[in-house]
Amino acid sequence: MIKRRFFLLLVVALVAALADVSAAADLPYDTKADAGAQVRLALAQGADQHRPTLIIFGANWCSDCRVLWKVLQQPENQDLLATCFQLVKVDVGEFDHNMALAMEFDNPTAGGIPAAVVVDAGGKQVYSTKAGELADARRMSPAGIHDFLVKLARLGGAPLPVPP
Repeated sequence: MIKRRFFLLLVVALVAALADVSAAADLPYDTKADAGAQVRLALAQGADQHRPTLIIFGANWCSDCRVLWKVLQQPENQDLLATCFQLVKVDVGEFDHNMALAMEFDNPTAGGIPAAVVVDAGGKQVYSTKAGELADARRMSPAGIHDFLVKLARLGGAPLPVPP
C-alpha cells in the first residue's frame, strides 16, 4: 500500500513538473534573462548587419503580450522579422523588472504593454509606442499587426525592400 501511494505521488509530481515546463515553453518572455545584455547584443548585431533593432517590452501575465507574440509567430511575420530586424524581448514583470532599461528608451511602457522601440542601425531611437499602440494587441487583426511591423521596418531603415 505504501509503495502504491508513493508511486502515485511520484506520477502526480512528474505530470505537474512536465505541465510547468510545457507552460513555460509557451510563454514569450524569459523572466530570468539578462535583458540589458540581450539588448546590447541585439544593438551591436543590428549595427554590424545594418538592420534596425526591434525591442518588445512585455510580460507573460499580459494577454495582449501573448496575443502579439502568437501573431508574430505567423510565417509572414517571422519572415519580416528575420529579414528586417534584430529582435529582442524584454520582460517587465509587474512593471518591477527591467524598468531601468525601459527608461533608457524613454519608457515606451507608459502607454501599456506590449510596447515596442525601434533603434536604427546607427543606434538612434526612431520609434517608440509611448501612446500604447500595441497595448490592445488582442483587438488588432493579424493583418493590422503585420502592417504595423512593416511601418516599423520602414521607420528603422530596414535594408531590404519591405513589401507595401
